Amino acid sequence: MKKLISILVLLMISSCHLGKNGILVEIKNTSNETIHNVTFSSDHKTKLEIEKIKPNESVVEFLDMTNNQKGDGAYGLIFERENGKKEQTGGGYYTNGGSLDRKVICEIKKDTVLMQFTGPVY
Repeated sequence: MKKLISILVLLMISSCHLGKNGILVEIKNTSNETIHNVTFSSDHKTKLEIEKIKPNESVVEFLDMTNNQKGDGAYGLIFERENGKKEQTGGGYYTNGGSLDRKVICEIKKDTVLMQFTGPVY
């Protein structure tokens, strides 16, 4: 039942952003510690900031790239682990200031970060 509710919420969120310049971002914390000061960005002024994500929790938000720089680039993820260690990783690609993908899932594990991008279906 929980999965069904999560899927419905994701569908509602994603349908609200159809046609907008941006990407749906899901950040999953599958480590056993709380992560803090999470920032997902496409450039210095286009970013999502989340104070903390507890173990086995996820946050889903839309990164609006309307005011993004009009060049090409990659996405960045920065966060702090409970021990104060700051981590930074990048991935994906956008062009002309716009996302080529619909969604990204960032999974923060104990010792690594995975980024999975989902593109449009043609």
